[in-house]
Amino acid sequence: MQAIVQEQFGPPDALSLREIDRPSPNDDQVLLRIRAASVNPYDWHMMRAKPYLMRLFGVGLRRPKNKILGADVTGVVEAVGANVTTSQPGDEVFGGCTGSFADYVCVRESSLAPRPEGVSSEHAATLYMAGITALQGLRKGQIQAGHKVLVNGASGGVGTFAVQIAKAMGAEVTGVCSAKNVELVRSIGADHAIDYAHENYTKGEHSYDLILDLVSTQSLLANRRVLAPDGVYVSAGSLEMGNWISPLTQVFKVMLTSLFGRRKMVPFLAKMDRDDLIILGDLVDSGDLTPVIDRTYPLADVPEAIRYLEQGHVAGKVVITVADNRESS
Repeated sequence: MQAIVQEQFGPPDALSLREIDRPSPNDDQVLLRIRAASVNPYDWHMMRAKPYLMRLFGVGLRRPKNKILGADVTGVVEAVGANVTTSQPGDEVFGGCTGSFADYVCVRESSLAPRPEGVSSEHAATLYMAGITALQGLRKGQIQAGHKVLVNGASGGVGTFAVQIAKAMGAEVTGVCSAKNVELVRSIGADHAIDYAHENYTKGEHSYDLILDLVSTQSLLANRRVLAPDGVYVSAGSLEMGNWISPLTQVFKVMLTSLFGRRKMVPFLAKMDRDDLIILGDLVDSGDLTPVIDRTYPLADVPEAIRYLEQGHVAGKVVITVADNRESS
């Protein structure tokens, strides 16, 4: 089979398309023939092993422990392990894994959900990391119908999901983004869109019941000033890049700030949840959620797709499509 392989940490040039052996599932896994995947900031963090602290927690000290990147996946079940009970060969599924930039991958049964017939492979491939982060981040902020919700970073992969999910939950949504994406953010349901270059939302007259901050472009104290008395600030991402512990520094800052003042400020990291995958698939199937796809690349162009994502100008998601002519792989 073909896969994008990484032998050493570094820039996208460190990735190459190679022929490797097809994996075999263990007792708790399924073998998935991949139809599509998508790219996340997680992938280029893993590719470069930055922040360096990651290397002490299973990524690999000098060389990658996992040589194939890719966490979002959708595909067809080819074979199942002895303990697998909910999947069988031929099932169309989507979810998360390690190593989706390939023709085939072995995935834990618990990390997959059935792909609804009305959801395309490309759309399903975007849901695992960004979709779950958006859904769980809004829950962490105790979202309720009628709440005023602000999403900072509304045009990104997580942000485009968060805007739509918040609207589906009955919130009044404000999205913060660049000027070129204002119309996009409005088109996916935001009641208000703010061009961050011309307006600082932390200096406005409005207050918010929930701020879902995906980019951390404003200070924590400034964000706290525009929280409603019972509001919640949820930090789920940062543009800050450093070699050692960033963006973990944002987590520490939020935890420290939360010790002072009454308004709730919390760091957030999403967790894999099969039930949430099912919820996301149903939202797409019902039309309440439409994944925004910026660009699509073939498997061989994964290095270019990651390079594009690293530039920081992606609106929505970047999808990787995988060819189906793999009978000889």
